Amino acid sequence: MHLLSSARVKAGESVLVHGASGGVGLAACQIARAYGLKVLGTAGTEEGQKIVLQNGAHEVFNHREVNYIDKIKKYVGEKRIDVIIEMLANVNLSKDLSLLSHGGRVIVVGNRGTIEINPRDTMAKESSIIGVTLFSSTKEEFQQYAAALQAGMEIGWLKPVIGSQYPLEKVAEAHKDIIHGSGATGKMILLL
Repeated sequence: MHLLSSARVKAGESVLVHGASGGVGLAACQIARAYGLKVLGTAGTEEGQKIVLQNGAHEVFNHREVNYIDKIKKYVGEKRIDVIIEMLANVNLSKDLSLLSHGGRVIVVGNRGTIEINPRDTMAKESSIIGVTLFSSTKEEFQQYAAALQAGMEIGWLKPVIGSQYPLEKVAEAHKDIIHGSGATGKMILLL
């Protein structure tokens, strides 16, 4: 909810969820679809691509393919993409800017390093790069997001997807896998 409210989305706009097969990405796809957005996603495995389509995306692209950006551009045409939810900005941000529509927004959710971008790519389209973190939400905002997510689960438009599961004593292994793994499918959970 926080991701889409930060992006000021409107029904009918397009959204690209980069890294859509992980827990946050799948939830973003489901929520965006419920908001009436045209949902595109990326995933790096065939399994990931299937799960993204099953969770709200209209179309999915393999971000491990060299020319996937060209495929996205061909799919969306000249209008481009209104909102990009970015899970790995240090890899994708420069490419994201080339995909944005006029007034488009990149919502940075995840980042693992630095990246060089050309500010002209934002100027020409009057686009925005917005960083978000749930931890900066007020208590009231957090309660609103939690209530909306709970309602989504009760009604059925939000269905959490459980990925890998680790017993608590293997938390170090879970951390290593999430940092060094080749991608996620669903939300990783720790079992008590």
